[in-house]
Amino acid sequence: MRLTRCHLDLPLALGRLDLPEAQAHYLGRVLRLAPGDAVQLFDGSGREYLGQVAEVGKKTLSVELTEELPGQPDSPLRIHLGQGLSRGERMDWAIQKATELGVAEITPLVSERCEVRLKDERADKRLQHWRQVAISACEQCGRSTVPLIHPPQLLADWQAGLDADLKLVLHPVAEPLESHARPTRLALLIGPEGGLSETEVTAARAAGFQPARLGPRVLRTETAPVVALSVAQQLWGDFQTP
Repeated sequence: MRLTRCHLDLPLALGRLDLPEAQAHYLGRVLRLAPGDAVQLFDGSGREYLGQVAEVGKKTLSVELTEELPGQPDSPLRIHLGQGLSRGERMDWAIQKATELGVAEITPLVSERCEVRLKDERADKRLQHWRQVAISACEQCGRSTVPLIHPPQLLADWQAGLDADLKLVLHPVAEPLESHARPTRLALLIGPEGGLSETEVTAARAAGFQPARLGPRVLRTETAPVVALSVAQQLWGDFQTP
């Protein structure tokens, strides 16, 4: 039997629930669910709810939630990714894959070599878009909590407000990730398409960031978070063999 899993941006509880219009349209008109079809909903709090479609209307859909389930546990390694802003689908890709790889927080960063500038209404729209990218990634990968996507920040402002056991900036000339002691809270800084300037790397080191490399090749801005987060989860997070 097909089981549809969907995120709702509202607190969930057992019992009857009328879905918001957007989700009702998606489940009822796009997926064509019918009364009796199984659904599993989550609200990002870490809990999941199993139930079935109760009623479908032209613009409405209600479900009956009958069982509360423990959600997928978060990684013991809490990662805050500072990702340099990039153009087009590159930023979407980085956020999607970082979500799948268990990152807890993502902050898009404005740095010297950023080619993207977001202001006011455009920035708000991009932020909402990125949050939806993260939600969709959670729906696909089975994750029960949605990472926090912060509004874009200046690199210096982000560095000043960080609280982490270990702060790393990717750099081609440095010791590998595994040379560092195990943290529980990791801040990971990745530059934009043009990379970080030497001035920015120096400032990051002054702010407590330690350079770390991933291997002999220079990775693209959208590839670097996938590799770095995978290595970090393998070393210190939930990719380890129990």
